[in-house]
Amino acid sequence: MKKFILLTVAIPAIALAAPQWPHQANIVKPEPVALGLAGEAAPDITRYLLVRGPQDFELSPDGKTVAYLSDVTGEPQVWAVPATGGWPEQLSYGLGVDWIEASPRAGELLYGADTGGDERVSMNLLSLDGRRERVVVQKSPAFRTFGAFSKDGSQLAYSSTERNGTDFDIYLADVATGKTRRLYEGRYGFFVQSWQPGGPLLVVSETRGENGNNLYLLDSRTGALTTLFKPTRAAAYGSIAWAPDGSGFYLATDEGSDLSRVVYYDLGKRQLRTIAAPPHEVETVALSADGRHLAWTTIETGFNKLHLRDLRTGQDLPVPALPSGTLSIKFAEAAPVLGILANSPKAGREVHVLDLATNRLSLAVPTDAPGIDMASMVVPEPVSFKARDGTTLSGLLYMPRRPLGGSRPPVFLAVHGGPSAHATPGFDAETQYYAARGIAVLDFNYRGSTGQGRKFAELNDRELKVNEAGDIADAVAWLRASGRVDGDRIAIGGGSYGGYLTNLSLGTFPDMFVAGVSSVGVSDWVKALEGASPGLKASDQIEYGDISDPKVRAFFSQLSPINNARKIKTPLMVLHGANDPRDPVTESDHFVQAIRDAGGQVTYLRFPDEGHGISKLANRIHAYRRIAAFLEEQFTRKR
Repeated sequence: MKKFILLTVAIPAIALAAPQWPHQANIVKPEPVALGLAGEAAPDITRYLLVRGPQDFELSPDGKTVAYLSDVTGEPQVWAVPATGGWPEQLSYGLGVDWIEASPRAGELLYGADTGGDERVSMNLLSLDGRRERVVVQKSPAFRTFGAFSKDGSQLAYSSTERNGTDFDIYLADVATGKTRRLYEGRYGFFVQSWQPGGPLLVVSETRGENGNNLYLLDSRTGALTTLFKPTRAAAYGSIAWAPDGSGFYLATDEGSDLSRVVYYDLGKRQLRTIAAPPHEVETVALSADGRHLAWTTIETGFNKLHLRDLRTGQDLPVPALPSGTLSIKFAEAAPVLGILANSPKAGREVHVLDLATNRLSLAVPTDAPGIDMASMVVPEPVSFKARDGTTLSGLLYMPRRPLGGSRPPVFLAVHGGPSAHATPGFDAETQYYAARGIAVLDFNYRGSTGQGRKFAELNDRELKVNEAGDIADAVAWLRASGRVDGDRIAIGGGSYGGYLTNLSLGTFPDMFVAGVSSVGVSDWVKALEGASPGLKASDQIEYGDISDPKVRAFFSQLSPINNARKIKTPLMVLHGANDPRDPVTESDHFVQAIRDAGGQVTYLRFPDEGHGISKLANRIHAYRRIAAFLEEQFTRKR
């Protein structure tokens, strides 16, 4: 295929000025770095960050082409490769791509792109040969979320806050003309999950907290909304997979049970029927285009397992050998071809393609590991222990082969964001770097984490959040009692909600840790909840409550880490993107200043061109080199 250079369609930037910070020394300016030599026993962290694999993928309707996102150029861009493997072609250029979606029409896909991490996207159609590109939905100050294509690809449904900047309404866009119309006026969060094959019905989800949602049918012709599921106790309904004739759909739900299972909803009978109820959480469900093959994944101590069933015979099918880690699955639109994004410590991120007609498994997109022996990466060990109230807590423990600075290694207690997330065993550059340097890592599932059932996920809702700090202390106590790590050298860190828990823990337990790393973390809950993006506010009402309620406001005011900033004497590194629309950068600005005013030690990395996280390669290299050096200094400092 001839290589065509295309310039990304010009999208006018929306002026959304980031808050200013007077201390220029904290504003990150990435600098050139040296990689060191390939094959070193403890490679520079830059090499780990340069382990590149697909971030997301889509299959062409015929299953013969894989489109995927990769940041091998320094920015996430769209690439394409034959499903059986081959030489990849770069399709997009410019400032980077946030997500991709396959179009039902052969030879094209849709991608979304924001500006500097502001999460306000334009939606653009791109041909799979990279020669044609055009805007379907223009960028605006509104937040938008893609929903689904109609079966023929002539229309797409999406959610947007453009009416009032707060509530997500549902819109339809004509793909050919770009003309849009508002189909349904929502309140808080209404999002399209799927479009009925050959029919007018959209499956719509209404956000109901971090882990729950209500489910509706929306008529794309009339805008009439019909309730499917709106139980008294919130439940989750997701991963919608329509039967080819549109008579019903498969999905994963935890309605009426603690663990999610695979069910079928019959549209005519208005009834659910259980298809599979394994002793583990079901995460994703997918159905082949001909309706014959059903696939789903389960979460088992953080690791995903793939399951396949022939619906014609009712028999479960053998599953090919795949890397041990996490799995994301999706079928091609018009062929019995299953795409699998596998992420594992020893193989990184790869796209495998399973042709169920021939039972052939192909590696379409491999991982590129620059001068690192992936076979030497550490595979985590699932661990569990009891909290002070008897609740079972768990995590994934990475143990280094050669401890840093002693007979037992120091340990980094990693607290995930969300809080609706859980520890997963995919390749993580930061974790593997620490292990290579002799640092153990406990990727910790505090109460409220997902993947372990609905009851556990609800244990940190609203006022129950006061128990999270106890989980942190109990994890530290378990680490010390295990005898496997150096209990006097424990650091804590995390991003987003994990950044909040880091901030909270350092103020609540001033003498427990030797260091902390907080990225885009909340310090003042009242300000954070009031200033959250519309997407977060849609779920915050359940997870946190109504911040305008005086009782709720008083509770979260008291829970805010800013209250204990003066107590923080542990060396802390704080990272934040100036364009963050979810947790405003002022959260970290005020927290850092409060600690410094009280005489505390804070290293602040403020990124002018990032949002809620660090996506640009140059910034990631700068950030993680600084984090790694900071932690090693604290772990080896004499006390």
